Amino acid sequence: MARAQLEPRADREIFVVPLEVRPGHIDDNGHVNNVVYVGWLQDAGTAHWNARFDAQTRARWSWVALRHEIDYFRPLAPDAVDVKARTWVGDPQGPRFNRYVRIEDGEGRLCAQGVSEWVLVDATTMRPHRIPSDMLPAFEAR
Repeated sequence: MARAQLEPRADREIFVVPLEVRPGHIDDNGHVNNVVYVGWLQDAGTAHWNARFDAQTRARWSWVALRHEIDYFRPLAPDAVDVKARTWVGDPQGPRFNRYVRIEDGEGRLCAQGVSEWVLVDATTMRPHRIPSDMLPAFEAR
């Protein structure tokens, strides 16, 4: 069954991460391997977090992925260039956020999309913690 395409929320910052297709990413079918996409979902979320929060905040808090779900629409070829991940977050639910990612080719066509569920944890104890309200503005549209 085909999935609806994810559309970025108008009230959320859309953070863009350039992606590079490397020779080691290509599988026996001649396109980017599925495992690479999981890494890209994680990389996009991590880049967004690192870009919006200072070292002190990042030392206090960490994120742990609980699950990833990916839908594939078109393959990325070995020579794909200008590939981008566009990511944004949903609404916080206690310590959890859903993070959405669209992976687009150099022509802006949707190649894959993913939803990852992340939980905020205290970096020392690794115990889940409700997402602080003062953290939310960093993810809002600017």
